[in-house]
Amino acid sequence: MQRYCSRWFWAVGMIVALGASPLSAQDVFPTPSLEARTAEFEAIQQEAEWVERLNRQLKRVARFVRPTVVHIEAHKLDGRRTIDEAGSGTVVDIDGRRYVLTNRHVIKNAPVEQIKLRLADGRVFHPQSAWEDRGTDVAVLRLPTNTPLAARLGDSDSVEVGDLVLAVGSPFGLSHSITMGIISAKGRRDLKLGTEGVQYQNFFQTDAAINPGNSGGPLVNLRGEVIGVNTAIASNSGGNDGIGFSIPINIAIDIARQLVHTGSVTRAFLGVRLDHQYDEAMSRRYGLPRHVGARISRIEPGSAASRSDLQVGDIIIRYDGITIEDDKHLVNQVKLTPLGKRVEIVVLRDRQPVTVRVQMGTPHGSAEPVVTPSSTSEEASR
Repeated sequence: MQRYCSRWFWAVGMIVALGASPLSAQDVFPTPSLEARTAEFEAIQQEAEWVERLNRQLKRVARFVRPTVVHIEAHKLDGRRTIDEAGSGTVVDIDGRRYVLTNRHVIKNAPVEQIKLRLADGRVFHPQSAWEDRGTDVAVLRLPTNTPLAARLGDSDSVEVGDLVLAVGSPFGLSHSITMGIISAKGRRDLKLGTEGVQYQNFFQTDAAINPGNSGGPLVNLRGEVIGVNTAIASNSGGNDGIGFSIPINIAIDIARQLVHTGSVTRAFLGVRLDHQYDEAMSRRYGLPRHVGARISRIEPGSAASRSDLQVGDIIIRYDGITIEDDKHLVNQVKLTPLGKRVEIVVLRDRQPVTVRVQMGTPHGSAEPVVTPSSTSEEASR
């Protein structure tokens, strides 16, 4: 820049020395004509139209979703102490009745008569019943009335990274607050959450601002559909650092329906035992570029796997469209699969990919108690 400026001043000095008229400010910084300004303004208006359309859509979605979001206050008993917890929830329809879908950690240890549900219009209810699933941190509360509107639920399987989303909840007790962001990632797992943790994880990650009090509230797409239940944040400060996590709605509503229908959750059962000797060296011997997948060492008689084309020695590399990293990852995905779902599994067999379809079942029809976590990751069927 200094070099360019010094040459410019030298040129001006030469012009003056030669007797030419000096440059004016208009020569150096010409003012656009009125016609040019008008044309530029019109171009700005045209470019702004799509932003304004998006903004109108966001406002419509916010108005549509807000009446279905509930502010939750739970008065908990923790030994000799009492704790007041604030969170959020979404009114959902299950078999024609209204329930509130939320997180277990929001209402854990709170008697139903000590749980207060406040709607957007100011009405306050106490739930008639409450059910919890420790494995996924999902809870569902039965409302005493069918008056509240129910949210529209989307298909979380169709969500993609980059999708615009809104998070609705009660951060720091400020009920029915709305923030915006995108889906930052999918399939997040192995997160350290709370003192008890969440055993089965398959979270959406979002940069929509989520803070304490947002737990249990909805994550919403631009169609006004709930696609997740906001559950946790990763933060060094205790507040929003742009990394929040939501349970996909397909998982959450499946758990909620089971809780309402039976009071407990039956997890899907594939029926395979996994080879713990399968490691990096073995995976390379099978022709894989890196250690990935889970190797089948046994198939349980009468299981979903036994009724499919799965074989001992198969290496499961993809399950329901998701690349399987290891044994624990496969167990996690199996346990979050809705019962009866027909799942496409890609296995490596004789160094060739083979696609197998399996209809997920249960272990001898028995239900897993809600409060009892699974014991080991030895089997993808457990």
